[in-house]
Amino acid sequence: MRLLLDTHAFLWFINGDKKLSQQSRLLIQETDNEILISVATLWEIAIKTSQKKLELSQPFDILIPRELANNKFTQLPIVVNHLIQLGNLPFHHRDPFDRILIAQSQFEQVPLISRDSEFDNYELERIW
Repeated sequence: MRLLLDTHAFLWFINGDKKLSQQSRLLIQETDNEILISVATLWEIAIKTSQKKLELSQPFDILIPRELANNKFTQLPIVVNHLIQLGNLPFHHRDPFDRILIAQSQFEQVPLISRDSEFDNYELERIW
């Protein structure tokens, strides 16, 4: 199964944070599952760390590449078809990073692991 992680789910997983649901943690750890990390997630983390709104345990340029490699996560680029999907989304959710994740989840037809119940306003499968 292919699964897309929301930013908080990615961070909570790599930090071993108990806020990540047990179901989500098990799905991420399942070796048969392909775990997708959107470039938008990495972009959001980079912005928030540079603005000092988010503190990582190590510098971004060390932590993020290591965690992507160690966990065998697949980077999901943003492509034109994702942006076309994004342009057709209703504005139930205004956060631009969340909106691109919604569009990617829909276009790629992959469940999104997120605790954000606002995603339920869109046609996608949310797992928590």
